[in-house]
Amino acid sequence: MKHKLLLILMLITLWGFLLLYNYCVPLLPIFKIFGITINMPQLPALALLIGFIFAYTALINIAYKQKRIFSKKQQLPENTDYQPFVSVVVPCHCEANVIGDTIKNLINIDYPHYELLIIDDRSTDDTAIVLKKYEDIYNGKMRAIIRAKDALAGKSAVLNEVFDLTQGEVICVFDADARVKPDFLTKILPYLAPKDVGAVQARKIISNRDYNFLTRCQDNEMALDSHFQCGRDSIKGAVELRGNGQLIKKEALLSVDKWNNDTITDDLDLSTKLHLKGWDVRFCLDVEVYEEGVLTFPALIKQRRRWIEGSIRRYLDYFDQMITSKKISLWARLDMLAYIAEFLLPIWFVAEIVLQSIKMFHHQPNNIMSSYLIMSGIGVIFFTGLVYALCRYKKLSYHETIKQSFETTLYLILFWSPLVVLIVPKIIFTKRSMDWGKTDHGVILKEETTENTLTEAK
Repeated sequence: MKHKLLLILMLITLWGFLLLYNYCVPLLPIFKIFGITINMPQLPALALLIGFIFAYTALINIAYKQKRIFSKKQQLPENTDYQPFVSVVVPCHCEANVIGDTIKNLINIDYPHYELLIIDDRSTDDTAIVLKKYEDIYNGKMRAIIRAKDALAGKSAVLNEVFDLTQGEVICVFDADARVKPDFLTKILPYLAPKDVGAVQARKIISNRDYNFLTRCQDNEMALDSHFQCGRDSIKGAVELRGNGQLIKKEALLSVDKWNNDTITDDLDLSTKLHLKGWDVRFCLDVEVYEEGVLTFPALIKQRRRWIEGSIRRYLDYFDQMITSKKISLWARLDMLAYIAEFLLPIWFVAEIVLQSIKMFHHQPNNIMSSYLIMSGIGVIFFTGLVYALCRYKKLSYHETIKQSFETTLYLILFWSPLVVLIVPKIIFTKRSMDWGKTDHGVILKEETTENTLTEAK
């Protein structure tokens, strides 16, 4: 109920501000040229929010560029002496199609001090059977944990239940479709060595990028996210964990009472709690974790609905602490406010257009076209960021970079913005659900198996 009331209060405040701005702020500035009085059109209130986002984006990009220049001039030594025992944990729910290959991949990690725990969370397929099979094959190298059918739902509940069974100083969490290179732990652990660092996130890459338009856009989106994460990391901002390929010190987890069972986005919720406790969260661009992209629009909507709702809810849950906490750094606090603005933008835009349309209907001076023009500025941010990210990380040709940047910008604006607007009334009027909103993995594998079976039958 608390987060519902807070969200309603925020919406009322937003509308109050827009009404005051649109009906009470005069046309400014006013000046004269050759004796003629000039009234400059009033900028839409939306320009204030877009201006803040532009300024912040410029800041993190400049910081990232300076950091790269510094790192080229002065190579900082890695702390190769930091070799803690690591508990690699993989929660899975109905993942019989992919979990076997994931186990084979993770069992080959080239690091001397780690254990592998695979947890079946109330699966209704053959996941538990597959886990037991591989536990016998890799005797002593992996442990299969089968949760009770009446266990508390949610990925956070899975991680909390297995927490006391882990032996590591560091917990590494992978999704059931994760793929990494053998040197994953060796390369990423030095980022976790400093005492003030509580967690680190690897760069995510879509493994089936070339399957269709959606998977390509998702991979480009991941590249853009990596670019922004690098900028946030450069200013010691509120870098976020992404669920797959994340490492967290057990000490840091205990300081925030482990994972929150009342969230559908365990990674984002944990990131915020760590920052509020003063922990630094790092982003590791040079270490990759591969995962499957979803193949269809319905599956993508289901996945992103969960991401957006979980992200908004965690900001509502911790909003008071974001304002009052004395442990969170200034940059992390500013970073969080910038990302709140990202979710506020579509709602603000809709409210702005409604007010400007009312003024236009009553034949009052309005700037509805200016609102549309200013809103396009967010597209400029996405497009320029994508051009840089695709050139740097994907090594695409100039023509292909421009083409894919344009189509991915349209995908982001036309897909994300409506979802944000629709999620707000859902949070206000519906009961909080702990459903995983599970993403299907191994769909391509199932299609290929079916196709092979039909071919053999012929």
